[in-house]
Amino acid sequence: MKTMKLFLAVVLMACALGSHAADKDSYSVVYTAHGDFEFIRDAIAAAVEGQGLKINHFNKISAMLDNTAAAVGSTRKIYLNAEQIEFCSATVSRQMMEADPHSVAMCPYIISIYNLPADPKTIYVSYRKPPVVSSPKSRAAFRAEEKLLDRIIKEGIQ
Repeated sequence: MKTMKLFLAVVLMACALGSHAADKDSYSVVYTAHGDFEFIRDAIAAAVEGQGLKINHFNKISAMLDNTAAAVGSTRKIYLNAEQIEFCSATVSRQMMEADPHSVAMCPYIISIYNLPADPKTIYVSYRKPPVVSSPKSRAAFRAEEKLLDRIIKEGIQ
């Protein structure tokens, strides 16, 4: 039984090899992976915690949309699964807010994990691109944020 679990874990990890697919004009960075939604979501959560960061909340986006569809007169199922992981980095957030106190609006960080009904084994992992700013200190802080998010996602989908 233990050997079978190990085999399944290795197969799922191999299927979860991801790729980066974002265009330069997009408002988000989107990676794709192939495998099981829960496995990849949990791997992303482990990667967040592996950076020494605390997860504030898991937002259940697909459940919210499913629960409110009738109330807004919709029948379309947008996502098979969609969740967001909210967290913050005291170090990067402090750097951002020392550069510009109005950067508080950029925290917490959110990584979205989702799959679509037509292709349940393709898992998308994304985050919002940091804003384009003129201050060199703010640019450096947002670069640090983006590097952190990229590092977490790459670790989670490898």
